[in-house]
Amino acid sequence: MTIKISQNFDSGAIDVVSATSAGAIDLNLRKDSHADIHQWFHFRLQGARGQACTMRFLNAGQATYPAGYEDYQAVASYDSENWFRVPTSFDGQVMTISHTPELDSVYYAYFEPYSWERHLRLLGEVAEHPLARVSDLGSTVDGRDMNMVTIGNPQAEKKIWVIARQHPGESMAEWFVEGLIDSLLDDANPIARKLLQRAVFHIVPNMNPDGSIRGNLRTNAAGANLNREWMTPTLENSPEVLCVKNKIHETGVDMFFDIHGDEALPYNFVAGNEMLENFTPEQAAHQKAFIERYKQASPDFQDKFGYAASKYKSDMLTLASKYIGHHFGCLALTLEMPFKENADLPDPAVGWNGARSAALGAAMLQPILLSLD
Repeated sequence: MTIKISQNFDSGAIDVVSATSAGAIDLNLRKDSHADIHQWFHFRLQGARGQACTMRFLNAGQATYPAGYEDYQAVASYDSENWFRVPTSFDGQVMTISHTPELDSVYYAYFEPYSWERHLRLLGEVAEHPLARVSDLGSTVDGRDMNMVTIGNPQAEKKIWVIARQHPGESMAEWFVEGLIDSLLDDANPIARKLLQRAVFHIVPNMNPDGSIRGNLRTNAAGANLNREWMTPTLENSPEVLCVKNKIHETGVDMFFDIHGDEALPYNFVAGNEMLENFTPEQAAHQKAFIERYKQASPDFQDKFGYAASKYKSDMLTLASKYIGHHFGCLALTLEMPFKENADLPDPAVGWNGARSAALGAAMLQPILLSLD
């Protein structure tokens, strides 16, 4: 077989410069479909079984977040189900993957993808559960469905909202939500059963379906960064945020969690609302207590490393968790997971991956339960 590289599939993204031999494959990171953002990649290599492949990403140094490639290992899979890390280096300009495929076909990606097919299968499985319902909230720029999962009694005392994947390339966010949903619907899980006696969960597993399928890192099909649209979303630019924001105002919210991934930091952490002018001592205590409880629930979660409050400037109320925290006065957090590895509990074979993200999602039920009051 001759060397072939393709990317015309769900979340595929790469530009091929040259691929004349396995040892000399030159690539470029491809832009988001409607924005000047270079970071995400996902492609298939065929015809290189048993050959030492050298894949150079020539424009990695000009990526949107070049620090994301420092101490980073790309992921690979032969079946798009089981992903593992492969040797990757970055000299500040060029990122190089060095790998000898064992089969004729192999996939490489920035992080373990979460496919649209799996998304639809998750919704189908949820809809069959007697405690759950899947609702349509509207449509994306490209006309795809915006679905919300509701678990529990909609009239419950506490309303808990979870949204994920505003930035579509942060696929770990939807793995996280899958783990949270699976645990909530586990009849043998006492934490879930206790939670659902008092709370209803409204969950949007994928806030950015168009960007996910197009292979974008941060933007939708109109080029909008959805996590900068919460003050004034529009049907033309950010219908995804508009329909979810309207639903939140309709249902109310007592806790809000926006699930993301961070390119550079090799840790799991949350960003809170302590920089808001109307942030009260009671909110500060609630936020601190939740973080401490999450640390107790999962050793994968920590609060030593994260974002400084000064990171958020004049545009902070355009971000989901800041907007919700400001307008509703409730616990509202942005949770970040690594593209790299969790430096606290490393696993060299797989790094931080989908399964570990799902486990962190399941673990969040405990601090939610303990924080209801």
